[in-house]
Amino acid sequence: MKKSTLLLFLAFATISSFAQEITGKQLLEKSIKYHDPEGKWETFQGTLYITMETPNKPKRDSEIKIDIPNEYFYVKATQGNKTTEYTLDKEKCTIQFNGKTPTEKEKKDNKLSCERANLYKNYYTYLYGMPMKLNDPGTIIEEKVNLEKFMGEMYLMLRVTYKKEVGEDIWYFYFNQENYALEAYQFYHDESKFDGEYIVFTGMETINGVKMPKTRAWYYNKNQQYLGTDILRNGKE
Repeated sequence: MKKSTLLLFLAFATISSFAQEITGKQLLEKSIKYHDPEGKWETFQGTLYITMETPNKPKRDSEIKIDIPNEYFYVKATQGNKTTEYTLDKEKCTIQFNGKTPTEKEKKDNKLSCERANLYKNYYTYLYGMPMKLNDPGTIIEEKVNLEKFMGEMYLMLRVTYKKEVGEDIWYFYFNQENYALEAYQFYHDESKFDGEYIVFTGMETINGVKMPKTRAWYYNKNQQYLGTDILRNGKE
């Protein structure tokens, strides 16, 4: 066996052994320490500026305010000639469309509702609050950590499911072997059908002490079709 091949084999064997020794919760703790070293997420108060780019559609620019201690969430999204605003202040929900209270017809035509407001709140706090959100009640962290090849890279992979009342999707999270940064994740509604999507990160942006993915590119699992990219900015650049 050539020396280079032997060294590669030994390195892979060492990593595989480590993946078998570390537990799912230990891996999660290490990743949280990387993304949120000062424990800022639980009291996070900040603004995210996100541009979504999708094929054959105008880009969507969003301003998102998250205030966890005060149970406040706000999103203002502009796409083409339409601007929607949702505010959730504890139990109070407010909707604006192009700067005004929408008519019933505008609500129907543009699918505006408080249910959608809560959907946006859960969506943004879940995905940009990763991996800290994996400590939420109802999350089932699999004990075993696997070493998996994903998108040409080797990652420490963590499988996560949820109690039925929380959600039924199956998630796989991919962590950098050296610094434990979360660099990709994948979910299935029905794994036997190979449905769902995977999301790959590029770069990190630190907002109020929390490291979040700079760009997130989305793809279908079944055919790797590109769906779009979210680009996070720290301020109105």
